[in-house]
Formats: sequence, C-alpha cells, structure tokens
Amino acid sequence: MTNLDRDLLAAHAAGDTSALVALYAQAAEAANNTDQAAFYLTHAHVFAMEAGHPDTPALRQRLIDMGRECPLPAPNPPLR
Repeated sequence: MTNLDRDLLAAHAAGDTSALVALYAQAAEAANNTDQAAFYLTHAHVFAMEAGHPDTPALRQRLIDMGRECPLPAPNPPLR
C-alpha cells in the first residue's frame, strides 16, 4: 500500500472532503493510464461538487478535455 492509498483511506475515515478532492486529483496525476486517471479524477470531481469546493469547475473541465464528460449546453436567451 502506498502513502497515497493510506492518505485516501484516512481521509475517507475522517470524512475530510477537502482532502479527498486533493488526494484523488493527486492520484489522477500519478495514474498509469488514461482510464485510471479518469477514475480518480471523477472521484475528485464528485467530492468537490458535494463540498462546493473551488476546484469543481477545473476538475470538470479536465474531465471534458479527456472526453469523459460533456460540456453543458449554452443557456437559451430569454424570450422577449
């Protein structure tokens, strides 16, 4: 088990959502392939959304750039 694995388990046990966002993003950077990176990045994004974390938009954009998420459609202009 790596230090990152231990830190993730400890953050889960403590319910430390901010740490989970950072640690899953770190795991995505250290991943061996795109599928692993997307897995970890998705976790980081979900925890970020739950916590209202400031990195939420950047994490979503990374998933979009990887082709793992779709951009939201532009809102329709109001009718006059």
